[in-house]
Amino acid sequence: MRVPLSWLREYVDLPATETGRDVQAKLISAGLEVETVEHLGADLKGPLVVGQVLTIEELEGFKKPIRFCTVDVGQANGTGEPQEIVCGARNFSVGDKVVVVLPGATLPGGFSISARKTYGKTSHGMICSSDELGMGDDGTHGIIVLPPETEVGKDAIELLELVDEVLDIAVTANRGDCLSIRGVAREAAIAYGLPLRDPALLDVPGPNAYGYPVKIADPTGCDRFTARTVTGLGAEARSPIWLQRRLQKVGMRPISLAVDVTNYVMMELGQPLHAYDRSLVQGTIGVRRAQEGEKIVTLDGVERKLHAEDLVITDDRGPIGLAGVMGGANTEIADHDAAENGGNATSDVVIEAAHFDQVSIARTARRHKLSSEASRRFERGVDPQAAAAAAQRTVDLLVLLAGGTAESGVTEISAPHAPHTITVAADHPDKVAGVAYGRETVVRRLQEVGCDVYGQDELIVTVPSWRPDLDDINDLAEEVIRLEGYENLPSTLPRPPAGRGLTPRQRLHRRVGRALAGAGYVEALNYPFVSEQVFDQLGLDADDPARRVVRLVNPLSDEEPALRTSLLPGLLGALRRNDGRGAHDLALFETGLVFHPRDERRVAANLPVDRRPSADDLAALDAALPDQPRHVAVVLAGAREQAGWWGRGRPADWADAVEAARTVAREAGAELGVRKGQYGPWHPGRCAELFVTVDGEERVIGHAGELHPRVLKTLGLPARTCAMELDLDAVQRVGDDTPQAPGISTFPVATQDVALVVEEFVPASEVEAALREGAGELLESIRLFDVYDNAEQLGEGRKSLAYALRFRAGDRTLTVDEASAARDAAVALAGERVGAVLRS
Repeated sequence: MRVPLSWLREYVDLPATETGRDVQAKLISAGLEVETVEHLGADLKGPLVVGQVLTIEELEGFKKPIRFCTVDVGQANGTGEPQEIVCGARNFSVGDKVVVVLPGATLPGGFSISARKTYGKTSHGMICSSDELGMGDDGTHGIIVLPPETEVGKDAIELLELVDEVLDIAVTANRGDCLSIRGVAREAAIAYGLPLRDPALLDVPGPNAYGYPVKIADPTGCDRFTARTVTGLGAEARSPIWLQRRLQKVGMRPISLAVDVTNYVMMELGQPLHAYDRSLVQGTIGVRRAQEGEKIVTLDGVERKLHAEDLVITDDRGPIGLAGVMGGANTEIADHDAAENGGNATSDVVIEAAHFDQVSIARTARRHKLSSEASRRFERGVDPQAAAAAAQRTVDLLVLLAGGTAESGVTEISAPHAPHTITVAADHPDKVAGVAYGRETVVRRLQEVGCDVYGQDELIVTVPSWRPDLDDINDLAEEVIRLEGYENLPSTLPRPPAGRGLTPRQRLHRRVGRALAGAGYVEALNYPFVSEQVFDQLGLDADDPARRVVRLVNPLSDEEPALRTSLLPGLLGALRRNDGRGAHDLALFETGLVFHPRDERRVAANLPVDRRPSADDLAALDAALPDQPRHVAVVLAGAREQAGWWGRGRPADWADAVEAARTVAREAGAELGVRKGQYGPWHPGRCAELFVTVDGEERVIGHAGELHPRVLKTLGLPARTCAMELDLDAVQRVGDDTPQAPGISTFPVATQDVALVVEEFVPASEVEAALREGAGELLESIRLFDVYDNAEQLGEGRKSLAYALRFRAGDRTLTVDEASAARDAAVALAGERVGAVLRS
């Protein structure tokens, strides 16, 4: 919500010395999130004046139309002579009043104006557009043409209110009242301790039988509807400058007088309104649910197929508007531009000011992907009592500015609605905040926000109509606390009881993150939402379990309606974005939950709030949720080791992805098996299957390696991108994270190297496993240090694997015979298991 400080001062007598920054600090202290303060016209310097175009000469011989104009600026130039100006715009004529900036002035952005020769003429200044003055979009995309009655030579900075400060407030979903100048002014008045001049306090005539006929078929969806009629609007009436400027400052584009007035009142009071061309409305205006399959063309020119839950405004023909979202094109207001093009300008209008159900409007706006200023307010909560005042304010402005006549008929339909009352202990805010406010402070603060308060130790609080977010006692406590100042709350660190630290799962999560970060990976946190199309892009089989997803009823985006079953889609998307922005050497990791639907669907029970849930309560809740194991994944692309004076560097490859998995397993104290595999997005010849042994059975818990070229092309990823994903919970279950002190021996190590020739298809991990088992307990470590595959020396389809074996005993120095015997036993078992022979 953009709030001009000049508009705010109309309703609150802020001290003249208060700047936008001062007001920002006050409102932030009161709990509003004021993101920025925009200083309009901060670098603008005159002379900037009103001029009248006297002559226009079309200059020939240029690629674009150029005009040489003389403009009367009165005495603003010091001589009274016409000002000669070159201009390329076409939307003004001789006699028009325009805005002229003279030499010596400075426009927004630090653009200095001086006399200069251009297109064969000397231009002494500029005729200005709204963009050049930083005014925002006025719909013309050309020169500002002022009303004919504007005085020549008048200061245009003052006339156009170009100097102002605008507060940009991020309004939370529960504070719909602050989506209006009225609501923000109320907060400012409270913050400064000043009275509020409420713009909604108007004399409003009561309903009578002469108003425009309205029928409400769904009082749940629409509990209040006010209709007023204004006739005889002047066809040439335009929105005055002050009205247009206020709309521009709050971020809206002026359109026509009738529409501008409804938008102005909406921004002022927070009540969305709609104006219908009375000559185009046929019969009674109604409010009902749409019939499935009905269609309507909205004001944006789009034909929309309606849903049975959509709330619509109708006449005798059918829908004429999506209630609370957008009006229909068949009753659109026609302005003077339409009249100039052969149509008829609207002269009689019906003003609608209604109150609609929040949930209904929110669902309709999302269903049709049509968020409007009206729907934003209705779905956050609109003051139902403001409808009549907003309609009256609109009528008054149309009568004043367009020369219209307000008909005496007033239609007002409202469902019975009792005020909302809350009973709260006077010391409840004290208990919530841990501060002794006292009854008087609590009562005063609640009254400041508009509550009626009665009682002593127990208060009966009647909530104001403009604060539907005040629903229970804790909401009232929050109002007292925020107005007394969050910064005044004491800071007390909790004292956790002994033994209540991090869980083993949390500790492992942190250790894995630190280990991967230490290995050069950068953590990338992604949203857990995916499109089911991504499984096709990853090349998963049609029956792959990862394709079974949990779908969201109300997703943030219809393009990603499911919860992820893998971390790779989000990580690969992050890698693609960073690569596209010039960061080509990437190593990213993420640890997070994935979601798998359970075979049996259960409904979660509501947990108690007056006590801590029991173990059975929590177990029942967990049983109703999807299975949510924690995974860890990495993706790599580009250089793994940078080139420099120290060497040539090295690109990332499949071995780096496998080593990342081993790093994770070491942190969990688990033994991770690695063997050749084939799955989904990975290259068949460069994919490692990661497994652990549980109760004597091997269980595959992840994969690592280089991604398939087809996947890289489909997802737009760099060549040779590698990835790893591992079930972290499964690793933890088989691991032992008990800290183990390294054994330090005083006896020397005996090293034996062995080169074994095996068939090319035999995995090195199987050879290593056989050597490790055959060597027995004297083996301290084993390391593969060479792979050789010369067909001339070894034979076709064979390779040589060279291992370094380190032997050591804890109680003696090994003899050569003992070390050789252990080596021979290892080679013998490798020969028996995988057909390995010593390389001669």
